[in-house]
Amino acid sequence: MKNHFSGIHYLFEGLRLIRQPGLRRYVAVPLLISVVFFTGAIFALVHWLELLIDMLLGYLPAWLDWLRYLLWPLFALVAVLVVFYSFSLLTNLIAAPFNGMLAEAVEQHLTGQPIDTGGWKALVKDIVPSLFSELRKLVYFLLRAAPLGILFLIPGVNLAAPFIWAVFSAWMLAIEYIDYPMANHLLHFAEQKKRLRQRRLLAYGFGGGSLLLTLIPVVNFLAMPVSVAGATALWVGEFRNETA
Repeated sequence: MKNHFSGIHYLFEGLRLIRQPGLRRYVAVPLLISVVFFTGAIFALVHWLELLIDMLLGYLPAWLDWLRYLLWPLFALVAVLVVFYSFSLLTNLIAAPFNGMLAEAVEQHLTGQPIDTGGWKALVKDIVPSLFSELRKLVYFLLRAAPLGILFLIPGVNLAAPFIWAVFSAWMLAIEYIDYPMANHLLHFAEQKKRLRQRRLLAYGFGGGSLLLTLIPVVNFLAMPVSVAGATALWVGEFRNETA
């Protein structure tokens, strides 16, 4: 349980870090992207929920219209988990270059040392492995997200589906955000996953905290930069010395 709570602790550290004078400028673009996408997600979520519930109730007799009040909380929970997590992936994809810069700046702030990437030759040489790593990450996500999506359609089982999806989302968010500091050190998906598996409670604690930030209105605008900074602090505190 100590690892679990220490994972959450790094998110609070991320919140502290993004407010540091030397790091604020790296937060501006990821924050703007988060505001735009999550604002769109909130409006889309309300609209889709209304359409979905109206469609489902259209198949029921009028006297069962009271089911609307039972369906709203259930579908809201499912939709929030799925839609906000999907939007998190999209915002991270678009903000990736800026998040990488933020991770680099945070690590330098914490360690007092610049990151040695091996120069431009190492970066050019790493382009193909990086693309292959991202493809593997996408396949990894799709192979697990598809069967989890089917669980939502199975009566009875669908009651547990939101909780299973939440655990899966926590794991994927841990992988998503630890990628930025680890990729700065040319560590790709297979190695990232291997290291997180060695600290599962730490990963679930961090990813679960990041997911919680994503689900809270207004606070979710800060979820991405806080998680990037927190993941970098996690890298420095838990993994960096092992790599060295």
